[in-house]
Amino acid sequence: MASLNHELVESDALGLLERLCREPSVSAEGRALDTTAALVEELLADTGFATRQLQVDDAPPAVYGEQRGRSAYTLLLYNHYDVQPVDPLELWDSPPFELTRRDGKVYARGTADNKGELAVRLAVIRALLEESGELPCTIRWIVEGEEEIGSPHFDEIVRQNIEALRADACLWEGSPARLTDGRPSIGLGFKGVLAVRLNVRLLASDAHSSVAAVAESAAWRLVQALASLRDASGRVRITGFYDTVRAPTDAERQAIAEMSDATEEDLRESLGIDEFIDGLNGAELRERAAFAPTCNIAGFRSGYSGPGMKTVLPAEASAWLDFRLVPDQTAADTLDLLRAHLRIEGFEDVEVNALASAEAAGTSIHDPFVEQVRRVAEETAGRPASVAPRIGATLPIIASLDRHLGVPGVAPPDNPFYFGANAHAPNEHIRLDDLRPAIAFTEALLEALGDGV
Repeated sequence: MASLNHELVESDALGLLERLCREPSVSAEGRALDTTAALVEELLADTGFATRQLQVDDAPPAVYGEQRGRSAYTLLLYNHYDVQPVDPLELWDSPPFELTRRDGKVYARGTADNKGELAVRLAVIRALLEESGELPCTIRWIVEGEEEIGSPHFDEIVRQNIEALRADACLWEGSPARLTDGRPSIGLGFKGVLAVRLNVRLLASDAHSSVAAVAESAAWRLVQALASLRDASGRVRITGFYDTVRAPTDAERQAIAEMSDATEEDLRESLGIDEFIDGLNGAELRERAAFAPTCNIAGFRSGYSGPGMKTVLPAEASAWLDFRLVPDQTAADTLDLLRAHLRIEGFEDVEVNALASAEAAGTSIHDPFVEQVRRVAEETAGRPASVAPRIGATLPIIASLDRHLGVPGVAPPDNPFYFGANAHAPNEHIRLDDLRPAIAFTEALLEALGDGV
């Protein structure tokens, strides 16, 4: 078994991260996706992977790599090279595409989501090859460029490349390598999502606000439609919305009860709030976060929002909503229920446009691969793992991998990420101290898989 110099691996990971973060690969804006894919392919090829780009119509290339190890056990790695937009730029304390080190952290767009993890995995693999001349197990790797816009073409990429992607298990985009209390974190599943835009247009053009006495306001109309979706307690009022919601199993509830409390304090601090809705805390808070569906207003646009005042009656109003869905809700059913609700409530004039969707998916808590990852994580960290049966966010690729490959997977503790990392906000960063545990876990898991233990 190789025994890596983690200090050297950490230095290599930071060098790789610097190169990756220079690329402004914002998928929502279509920026630098081809050049970033080429860089990722170059890095994998230089590390001994046989590589190629997986192409489908109207999508940036996904990068595929394969390298055989001393064991026939095959592990599929998933990452993405695209990042979120940087807006508002003025809130960044350093250039978003220039890796900047300060106060024990490194800042740049993509450091936490997801280029930091990509750099860690690649640096460990390079070190293992340098130490032993071969990998412990066979690795297949897919790195896509559309995760931040919902992976709209990933399912087709997988469908066209099923044999190339077959594996015994998969590591998805990872969980924090080290929570505040030092425990490693493992995620077994993610919620689904339905993203929509609601639009109302009532006038030919914006008008002087004096006519608000006699003409309808698109802004008020849309506000009233939005208000019909939830009651004062936060419960979604759409008929049938909760009918198919699957309750957590006894085993999942037990895992939730045993999860780390550190995430609660980290989340409260990062949100800048004193308490959560309904005073929730502990296992009750974690269960709602993992297993309750949501209806969220992500954005609203109408009229004037510039400096000073403009007395205008808006002709049009738009709102962006996302529904986080749980098993056994589906995005298609939720869209139908939303349209029926608006019609029944008298809002036939509210146009509904579906923007993105993904289904809830995950791996059973009883799967042997889950226990294998958990054991390695606990041996590496010297602490019990915090196992989340479901994570409140969405990772669209899981349903595709399950549908086409049937491969068990987890979000492993190999991500130098923490809940205050500003992953989708200005000043995204990772803590340097989180690199070492991510590296240690990745090395140990690859060795364990290669040894069949």
